[in-house]
Amino acid sequence: MPTTATRQLEGLHVWVVEDDPELLALLLDDLAWRGATVRGLGSAEALYRALLSGRCDIVVLDVGLPGEDGYAVASHLRASASIGIVMLTGRGDARDMARGLTQGADLYMVKPPEMDVLAAGLLSLRRRLPLASAAPAASNEVPRWRVSADGWTLHAPSAATLELTVMERGVLQLLFDAAGAAVTREALIAHITDTPWDFDPHRLDVLVHRLRARVRSATGVELPLRALRGQGYLLSL
Repeated sequence: MPTTATRQLEGLHVWVVEDDPELLALLLDDLAWRGATVRGLGSAEALYRALLSGRCDIVVLDVGLPGEDGYAVASHLRASASIGIVMLTGRGDARDMARGLTQGADLYMVKPPEMDVLAAGLLSLRRRLPLASAAPAASNEVPRWRVSADGWTLHAPSAATLELTVMERGVLQLLFDAAGAAVTREALIAHITDTPWDFDPHRLDVLVHRLRARVRSATGVELPLRALRGQGYLLSL
């Protein structure tokens, strides 16, 4: 049985995002043995979906994920959530480490990590993170992105707002309805025009680019909207 000393991560919710099943199992087993409540995920998309409903204090994040890589995920998480980020990589180059820390990682470790060192890092983050000392019932009570009842106003977690154009309103209505899941470009185009066959798909990309820029300017934070290659767009709230 684990001793009290090995249960030092008790009460900490740690999610591991790693596409190598063997390493994922190793990390989950050790962290659970140390008392953490753990969850394993294999991709950025799975993480974003899980964050919609689950409590996560710290993410242990592989850099080399399929699809959206760990650097992009760290940047997104840092802009939209107050959680700890530990990045794992097979590359120990100083430039890679600097990039990871710049993108939002709290810690950067080379795989496979020494588990005692990883646990010590998680404990250090626990002492510094506001969620680590919060009651579990309050951990999910955080402001979220939302649109007004009439759909014309976007509300940021910071309480800043942005009045939307007709096309922006249409795009966000569909994305909010499908939050956490990819929406195809074809579906978005069909939602904002009565003549989708005459609509240049590049116009949608320009629209999304301008919407992100307007949101950033009006609210000071990034809209959690990402393009998924070959799939469309995904909004994670």
